[in-house]
Amino acid sequence: MKASPLSHPSDLPDAELAALAARADTGAFEILMRRYNQLLFRTARSILKSDEETQDAVQEAYLNAWRALPSFRSDAKLSTWLVRIVINEALGRVRKRAGSNVVPMDVMGGGQLPDPEEAMEADQDEQPDQLVGRAQIRRLMESRIDALPEAFRTVFMLRAVQELSVEEVAESLKIPEATVRTRFFRARSLLRESLSRDIDFALEDAFSFAGKRCDSIVANVLARIHKDGITPSDS
Repeated sequence: MKASPLSHPSDLPDAELAALAARADTGAFEILMRRYNQLLFRTARSILKSDEETQDAVQEAYLNAWRALPSFRSDAKLSTWLVRIVINEALGRVRKRAGSNVVPMDVMGGGQLPDPEEAMEADQDEQPDQLVGRAQIRRLMESRIDALPEAFRTVFMLRAVQELSVEEVAESLKIPEATVRTRFFRARSLLRESLSRDIDFALEDAFSFAGKRCDSIVANVLARIHKDGITPSDS
């Protein structure tokens, strides 16, 4: 078993690395793991909703993939093949957790799903992590409102935050009602654009994977391969 980590160029195509790994080249397999760690982690995490269990599932999926590498067809897409393996591993854990051979329909994406708003709103006022999250969202909202142009900001504050009527805002600021409506509409548009950018950036970082977690999964899988003498097999 070749155990020279990263002994190949990291930009080798998947098919070539998979062929090398199928011949028990752990260096090639390490490159593949690092290449697809984040994809597999995020996929399993969407099913298991636990970082710790997800890490275990990804490691077990890699071991399953390592054993099955000789059966991988070079004309197939390796990323899709790996994703299917990690999904099967994650769903197997869900079945085991439920004590049943039946995969819950909401995990598979069929059947009667719960109302999304009800699911997201459940117990929000009682959970400590939800309270922390709401505080963070509030601070973000406040900072984005502060960044609005002054004329728009005051109208938005009175209209949206204080929930004054258009007539009351117009009277308070001594401006026409039409101006209140225009400024409020513009303020909401600016705020929505700003928050949308924040969400886009946050999504890129969601369930981030680089660093220690990536290194840990790679190290644990390679350690299992060497300790247990696991080799790729056609069986």
